[in-house]
Amino acid sequence: MENNRKTENFEQKIPHYSDSRIGDNMKKIVIAIVVVMIAAMVGTTSTYQIREQEQAVLTTFGKARAVTEPGLHFKFPFIQQVEKVNTTIQGFAIGYDVNTNETIPSEAVMITSDYNFIDVDFFIEYKVSDPVKAVYASADPIKILKNLAQSSIRNVIGSYDVDSVLTTGKNEIQASIKEVLNKQLQKHDIGLALVNVTIQDSEPPTVEIMEAFKNVETAKQGKETAINNANKYKNEKLPTAEAEADQIIKEAEAYKQERINEATGQVARFNAMYEEYIKNPTITKQRMFYETMEEVLPDLELIIDSSNGVQKILPLDSFFEMENSKAVSKEEN
Repeated sequence: MENNRKTENFEQKIPHYSDSRIGDNMKKIVIAIVVVMIAAMVGTTSTYQIREQEQAVLTTFGKARAVTEPGLHFKFPFIQQVEKVNTTIQGFAIGYDVNTNETIPSEAVMITSDYNFIDVDFFIEYKVSDPVKAVYASADPIKILKNLAQSSIRNVIGSYDVDSVLTTGKNEIQASIKEVLNKQLQKHDIGLALVNVTIQDSEPPTVEIMEAFKNVETAKQGKETAINNANKYKNEKLPTAEAEADQIIKEAEAYKQERINEATGQVARFNAMYEEYIKNPTITKQRMFYETMEEVLPDLELIIDSSNGVQKILPLDSFFEMENSKAVSKEEN
């Protein structure tokens, strides 16, 4: 009986011992797996690979520097950040879609120096010259480059006639655009360098654009004709109006001088008469009376004298002579 009990106790103890050992082993395995995963994660995040035709921008606490040598490089995990930049020659189209080869009118249609519309397609090639500026100098350096290229292209095309753009002037135009665009890139300093500018195609505009251009030209010619007619009318009427104005001014000046001279003469006569009046007041009064009567009644030769109650009709001339003789005798006395 005792032997049977010992045997049962021993058998019960053996399974308990085995379960404990298995649990410890499992914990060690889990820990080992976690350690390996952490190590793998740290190893992965602490290294980075730079391939040929590629550069990297390494940022440490906000301070960036370029890493240009290809190969395996190390960094501090969670402290340093890496952004890779493609330094191969890249490009984009202006005036058409690269995938469908369809024209984009808003980019392709331009005006030449002789006021003609033309469709011109370009391909711009560039590469990264400064990785740090290409990443941090602007939000979208490619978009900035495209806008600068479109502006430079339109300025240069606008200085050439349509024949040069279509035929003989393509090489010169490409060189001019490249020069202008390089100056713009140096000014904005976005970390990109221009490699080449190529005219892919140039052709006359569509029929609709030609019709619109003709309408513009017609309106422009109508405007010039109206201006010329207005200038002609002005040139015809202005001399006549100026001559009439000059004549009116001269007549006014002459009338003014005439009135001044007349007033001056009247003043002179009045002064002379006043001097004679002071010398002989009576004679002057009589003379003034007679002269006034001659002016008022120039055709009257008789007067009616009723001084003694008897009316008499006397000749005016004899009356003047009698009065003058009386006045003279009084002066002599």
